[in-house]
Amino acid sequence: MTRMPSAVARALERIDRLDPALHAFIEVWPDVALAREREAVARRLPLGGLPFAVKGPAGIRSFAARRLIAAGGVPVGATSVPGPGTHWQTWGQGAHGRTVNPWRADRTPGGSSAGSAVAVAAGMVELATGSDGAGSVRIPAAWCGVFGLKTTNGLLPSPDRSGLASAGVLARSAAAAEPYLRRVLDGYEPSAAPSPPLPAVYSEDLGFADVDPEVAAVVGRAVDRLVAAGTVRLVERDAGLLDPVRAWTAVRGGAPDDPEAVRVRRTNDERLDALLAGGALLLTPATPNRPHGHEGPGDFYSTALTWAFNLSGHPAASLPAGFTGDGCPVGLQLVAAHGADVRLLAAARAVEDALPTARRPPAAAR
Repeated sequence: MTRMPSAVARALERIDRLDPALHAFIEVWPDVALAREREAVARRLPLGGLPFAVKGPAGIRSFAARRLIAAGGVPVGATSVPGPGTHWQTWGQGAHGRTVNPWRADRTPGGSSAGSAVAVAAGMVELATGSDGAGSVRIPAAWCGVFGLKTTNGLLPSPDRSGLASAGVLARSAAAAEPYLRRVLDGYEPSAAPSPPLPAVYSEDLGFADVDPEVAAVVGRAVDRLVAAGTVRLVERDAGLLDPVRAWTAVRGGAPDDPEAVRVRRTNDERLDALLAGGALLLTPATPNRPHGHEGPGDFYSTALTWAFNLSGHPAASLPAGFTGDGCPVGLQLVAAHGADVRLLAAARAVEDALPTARRPPAAAR
């Protein structure tokens, strides 16, 4: 009788086969991973040898990685992050070259959790850790057609002293991300399936972003489908925020008391409190643009619709909404109230169920 290869062995085989073209990893740890899997299975740990990847060279030391390992998860390698030489962070540098988008090799996967998104999209791992200081989980999730969650700022330990970055996860779906939250959160209690329709406010541009019309159309159709399915009920509330670019830059630069930054944060916090009152969700495109080429985004801010929630600290997720005519994935962003991470995940699962099943990219079929 032929013995099926283990989950970790299958993950390592896919990495060996697919990563020479995708460049999602900077390091792979086959011997250590297989030994950890044997131990997890022998000890009957909850995750039972679930293969996952960690973001960047320091990812193995992160709080989330340590929690996952303690529960029987198996890190198989470290994924790519941006290299030196650019001020923009929506790319990754793998061990043997630039990380490529698994849907279109001529486009970037987004970043800075670039390799994590590609590894998940191509089925090399079940999930991958990330961190998000301006959209670094949600942008690559959107551009690679996977689920990405930025947790509430301060909910999990983060080495970022500015307070903008929080831990996150990338997975094939919201359902596949559940083991991450279950194991990294103290006192985790699963949220009951929300009763539809979920109250939601939809904004194409948050009142200031310049959004690619085709990206807006893809997300708009996804929202229409959610309404038609009875999954969400749109609530009429003003979703206009102040453009956070100067405030975010001031905080990142070590000047959180800058008067303009204080004004923008206070105003947007008040508006978001009103928007999300009563358990409402905020829906937006995850990015204003589709994946750009490897030469960079030019003067365009791919973070325009994400970094407001790093300033405010709200949990936010991106899930697949569809594709542009040229084959680029588009993400739908969901934002919830502070601390409502588990409820946000449950809402994302309900939204996923009402949208077409996310398919695998061509690169994953090799």
